Amino acid sequence: MEIDPHNLPSEVNLPHQIVLQLLQAVEDKDQPLARVQHQLAQLLRYRYGQKRERIDEKQLFLFAAQIIAASQRASAATPSEEPAADSSSRADSKEKKEKPKRRGHGRKPLPESLERRRVVFDLEESQRQCQHRQTPMQKIGEDVSERLEFIPASLQVIEEVRPKYACAKACGVAAAEKPAAPIEKGLPGPGLLAQVAVSKYGDHLPLNRMESIFQRHGVELSRKTMCDWMAACAELVSPVWERMKEVVLTSKAVQTDDTPVPVLDRERIRTRTRPDLDLCGRSQPSLHRLRLHGQS
Repeated sequence: MEIDPHNLPSEVNLPHQIVLQLLQAVEDKDQPLARVQHQLAQLLRYRYGQKRERIDEKQLFLFAAQIIAASQRASAATPSEEPAADSSSRADSKEKKEKPKRRGHGRKPLPESLERRRVVFDLEESQRQCQHRQTPMQKIGEDVSERLEFIPASLQVIEEVRPKYACAKACGVAAAEKPAAPIEKGLPGPGLLAQVAVSKYGDHLPLNRMESIFQRHGVELSRKTMCDWMAACAELVSPVWERMKEVVLTSKAVQTDDTPVPVLDRERIRTRTRPDLDLCGRSQPSLHRLRLHGQS
């Protein structure tokens, strides 16, 4: 019913009807608003409220019938079932009491392949006499403990001696042939070259640090000299590298990594970027994975 404020009715009963209609309209509008506000409050409490407040206590009454039925079945159980229940409860409590075994943090045994040197700390002759009877005591056993020790690396000079023999009649001179060396007429032996190569490419130890390490041993080896050694070693192992490259390129899948590596450059103030290339793959699943590293 539409009401015109400029043309109000003059009858007495008609305004009462208008007021009742307005109250009913307000109530009809308040009910959806109250329902929406209630839903919004529940949503905010579920999203931002504490965990114990997210469930309304009134919802627990929904399971009242099931709880009462379960209690009635438990009270109506036969006496023969009670011992089984007691034993199961005791087993459950025993399982709860048993704590999981913690992994031990003991010392791992040392590898059997390591060289072992036996050092005996024995008693003196006078201490091996019985104090009461003054008779020599017999050995009944021994206590053995292990200690891991590091023997520092040392440099050795290998003198290659080749005796020369000559005939008394001056017919000629004979001597043994000189053994082959990794670098012809070079100073380093195979062990020293392997140490420098593994330290540089395996342990990523720069040559300038190795220069200081050798100085502590009393030997002057410049980084330029060791750099020339590594170039000569690269020529020696180039056939192996080429064969590994062939095996990798015949793989079903080859993985590459061209991450650049910053290197020092004496001609520049800053480091320069050197593009490296890593290839990784294997020709057969039963073979070990091969990885190649190349530099430009």
